[in-house]
Amino acid sequence: MQQHLNSDPVDLFVIGGGINGCGIARDAAGRGLSVTLAEMNDLASATSSASTKLFHGGLRYLEYFELRLVREALIEREVLLRAMPHISWPMRFVLPYHKDMRFDSETPTSRLLGVVMPWMKGRRPAWLIRLGLFLYDNLGGRKILPGAATLSLDGTAEGAPLQDEFRHAYEYSDCWVEDSRLVALNARDAAERGATILTRTKVTRAARDGDLWRIETRDSDGGQTRIHHARMLINAGGPWVGDIIHDKIDLPSREGVRLVRGSHIVTPRLYDHDKCYFFQGTDGRIIFAIPYEQDFTLIGTTDAEHDDPFTSPVCTEAERDYLIGFANRYFKRPISAADVVWSYSGVRPLYDDGASSATAATRDYTLKVNAEGGAPVLNIFGGKITTYRRLAESALERIGQHLAVPGQPWTAGAALAGGDFAVDGFDRLVGDLRARFGFLDPAQARRLVRAYGTEAARIMGNAASSEELGQDFGAGLTEAEVVWLMDHEFARRAEDVVWRRSKLGLRMDAAQIEALDAWMIARRGSAAAAE
Repeated sequence: MQQHLNSDPVDLFVIGGGINGCGIARDAAGRGLSVTLAEMNDLASATSSASTKLFHGGLRYLEYFELRLVREALIEREVLLRAMPHISWPMRFVLPYHKDMRFDSETPTSRLLGVVMPWMKGRRPAWLIRLGLFLYDNLGGRKILPGAATLSLDGTAEGAPLQDEFRHAYEYSDCWVEDSRLVALNARDAAERGATILTRTKVTRAARDGDLWRIETRDSDGGQTRIHHARMLINAGGPWVGDIIHDKIDLPSREGVRLVRGSHIVTPRLYDHDKCYFFQGTDGRIIFAIPYEQDFTLIGTTDAEHDDPFTSPVCTEAERDYLIGFANRYFKRPISAADVVWSYSGVRPLYDDGASSATAATRDYTLKVNAEGGAPVLNIFGGKITTYRRLAESALERIGQHLAVPGQPWTAGAALAGGDFAVDGFDRLVGDLRARFGFLDPAQARRLVRAYGTEAARIMGNAASSEELGQDFGAGLTEAEVVWLMDHEFARRAEDVVWRRSKLGLRMDAAQIEALDAWMIARRGSAAAAE
């Protein structure tokens, strides 16, 4: 097969189109570096679309004394909220309290209290939760989000769905984020600043070639192969970071990655208010129950070892039943496997710090540069979605030790596409969209603004009726929106649209999704023939 050579070397070649890879590509392109990014599947096709979808400091990480990680994440919540108020928004979290709440026995806090307060036998005292929430409120310089409060569950909307034994709760703030849309918007911004984004393009081999990296790629759809050259390689392969080190670039490395599977289930909506529950178990673990896509509730997550990155993660029956049993210890109306309408699972590529369990393994990120024998490579381990922007800035600091980086940090004050409106301006934007396009019903308008922010009107164009938006694929998805996603957000297949750029797969049937896929394939074929 003929190989195509990209003759001019770029500064950075990024392997991996998850949030870390796309965040680094965006930051680097905005500073004036030339960047190519290759993702073997769709953007956010693995870990970055399978999170619990929260911008949060990680309240439970305080038990591990990870104060730096928590502080950085708490600061980032509000930085990110201002940059993307369409795909991220504040949420209040309700933490019901009862005296049998326990620590994970592996946490430093648990071991310390076991020494000084052995009569507690691993239980979390109320004063300790209040102390944790005080730290959570004050570590990150909170300005937008309201602080923690105590809450009575008697006769309240928050208490109505819970079993009667729960009489009191604590309430605090964190933020929701549409994780896979976050990745797509970072990739789009990177491309608009000059980066080349190659989806469904697999790196088959990379080797040092003098002062450069020589990278071979293959397009998964057409089979076309290319040769690229770069001054520095960025390994943001997520679960595949170890495979890339050992099998693709063949470098000796003592650094290890620990794969931890987190699974979630989705049920029909279990309660009427818009707050999230933070449930603590008698085994020391925690789960969330979160309002999801208006008509559903998201419950997760688990922590289980995952041995092979090439084995697709799935929510096992055991994990599903664990989450159901956990939730049923709190909710009055029990749920069963029959209530689960969808489940998903993702693999977190954590830095292997030797922790004794998956739950105890650090969620902090680790950046390692190898420059022995030629052009440098930066390997990225771990990280969490809330700190992706800071990880990218840290990566650029490491890159700057090997390449001349012309620009300065800039992403903290820069809105993502569609996010150029005030944090409290969402309802006004929905009203403006409905006033301009009167044929949109309230639910349609809210979904479009949640996904596209100020760009929703651009997708509508000059349409005076829903018919002028083209073919209706179901669940309110129109031809105009699909064309936008293909032309601006790198979508190629129906799964990219209905499970990552949106979650309309929850509302569309198999026949509708198949018809959408056929339409998208035909459109791509027509575009290719016209070139």
